Amino acid sequence: MTSDQESSLDSHDSTDSPSTAPQSADPHRSGDDHHGGHKAGMGALALGALGIVYGDIGTSPLYAFREAFEHQHLDASNPVYAFGVASLAFWALVIIISIKYLTFVMKADNHGEGGILALTAMVMPKGTLRGRGRVVVGLGVFGTALLYGDGLITPAISVLSAVEGVKEATTALDDFIIPIAVVILAVLFLVQKRGTAGIGRVFGPVMMVWFTVLGLLGLSQLLEDASVLKAVNPIYAIDFFAESPMKSFLTLGSIFLVVTGGEALYADMGHFGRRPILWSWYGLVLPGLLLNYFGQASLILNDPEAVERPLFKMAPEWGVLPLVVLATMATVIASQALISGAFSLTVQAVQLDYLPRVKISHTSSSHRGQVYVPLVNWLLMIGCIGLVVTFQTSKALASAYGIAVTSTMLVTTMLFYEVCRNRWNWPVWKAMLVCGPLFVVDAAFLGANIPKIPHGGWFPLLVAIVLLAQMTTWRRGRQLVAARIHRGERPIVEVLDEHIDVARVSGTAVFMFKDLGKAPPALVNNLKHNKVLHKCTLIVAVQTAEVPRVDPSERTEVTKVEPGVFQILLRFGFMEEPDVVAALSSINERGFDFDPKEATYFLGHESIVAGKAPGMNPVAEHLFVVLNRGADSAGRFFNLPKDQIFEVGSHVEI
Repeated sequence: MTSDQESSLDSHDSTDSPSTAPQSADPHRSGDDHHGGHKAGMGALALGALGIVYGDIGTSPLYAFREAFEHQHLDASNPVYAFGVASLAFWALVIIISIKYLTFVMKADNHGEGGILALTAMVMPKGTLRGRGRVVVGLGVFGTALLYGDGLITPAISVLSAVEGVKEATTALDDFIIPIAVVILAVLFLVQKRGTAGIGRVFGPVMMVWFTVLGLLGLSQLLEDASVLKAVNPIYAIDFFAESPMKSFLTLGSIFLVVTGGEALYADMGHFGRRPILWSWYGLVLPGLLLNYFGQASLILNDPEAVERPLFKMAPEWGVLPLVVLATMATVIASQALISGAFSLTVQAVQLDYLPRVKISHTSSSHRGQVYVPLVNWLLMIGCIGLVVTFQTSKALASAYGIAVTSTMLVTTMLFYEVCRNRWNWPVWKAMLVCGPLFVVDAAFLGANIPKIPHGGWFPLLVAIVLLAQMTTWRRGRQLVAARIHRGERPIVEVLDEHIDVARVSGTAVFMFKDLGKAPPALVNNLKHNKVLHKCTLIVAVQTAEVPRVDPSERTEVTKVEPGVFQILLRFGFMEEPDVVAALSSINERGFDFDPKEATYFLGHESIVAGKAPGMNPVAEHLFVVLNRGADSAGRFFNLPKDQIFEVGSHVEI
């Protein structure tokens, strides 16, 4: 691993050198602007959004209503319960998805990008984090950690629910449900390294068929008994609460399953823009979901025994197996969306210096957002398969599902309030008018999920807490390493003046070093021991901006120190791959002579040891040492040629 001085990631240490790159130029601008010049038509983007954005929420009909009735042992034949659950599902979709995310939160884009880390970057205060600023950033980091828990459970519960549908057609495969689900998940993770470009082409059409089938199944049931449509009136939800206040409140923990995937709308905004996501939602997804949920409620009201698998009970006997196949395809797509999201989230966290560098492979030359992170892939595979084998049924898994998603959504609302107040300069009353009711709804869903913690909900919380500890420890450790190294820094001009008569050798030396104006230790050691200076000496700092992508015209900033010696600042967005060689090759500056084939890249390599120096407790120090040893090499992270790297070692105690 390189030192703090050579890493782009340290540009975000608030005690050191906060990013100077601009944030969103227009806070009220929609994410659509990000795609204003996209060659694909609106219809193609909307179709693509069906596959990537709505996979998770689209598979909720497999288990949401079943859990709502069975978790609290509701009498499915009681019209108050059937109408009440349908009403709650309807208003959950309207309030959480249509109002919260599509109407408000998705307007808080960071240069067209969404997601909880992008939102955190928007509200991250400049300078040292204290008080409120530390709490705000901490919330964003915790919300990010929670999303990994969701990424583990969603593939497991979705695939298992779909495969369990085969029980409606035959009992011969009952003993093979778990093995089939495990094989599907294993294959899904094994093909990740090939990228999603190929399979991605069929995601949209498959999900279009899926939502159409959901709507038709529900419509066929409503044609027999449409009385349940009256549940759009919120009075039926109120009657449900009046009938059994405690049961109805706890039922919210299961009703919330109908809106899981809401965060994906926001996180995937950068891929499609806000308008295509809106088109998909109101044109197909919302009608399909509402028809299906109302159809399930109608079916359960007339056939209470259908509550175990209402979606498959709505299908004719000949259509059960095709529906199982289609459902399995839909759940694989939903799982793929969560897995890809976890990869993208990891890239952002690494760029913002909340996780150690890990190996990242870009699987597409034309789509910059398609990445593969081997370590995350294998950990997710082990976790998902482990959940299926441990919990055995989707019903048991549902007890672990919800607590992470509700917590993340509550954090998003709190961060959105900060955007309203500090970025959009809304008065308190206006921000509270919008965020207050949303906070109450999110808090109610979270409260209803808390009883799930002893029954499996502890798992995503444990994952989040472990990741939070890792992320905060890494961040703090990097700051301490930077502070230790900065003590011996000297101005570059002063060092060069002391060696004015040193011999000049041919070639180009690139010193990766964060603190422009200071002399890199590797350069000082080269002058001290080798008594030479390369004819072309570049001191390169790589800075991660607080925006997703940096315009190429703002990528480089070159300063001439003396003939043949240049200081260069390279800026990359937190969703970009920092390609140093390509950036240096693009510089057109008088007297600047860079030949990538002739360059030698000098990197620092620190051996970090836990010591008695103040700053971290002993447990955190040892954790940081372990994380540091496992971090990917800076050379690979910066896309430097392997055979042109020269590392200079040093010893740092924290």
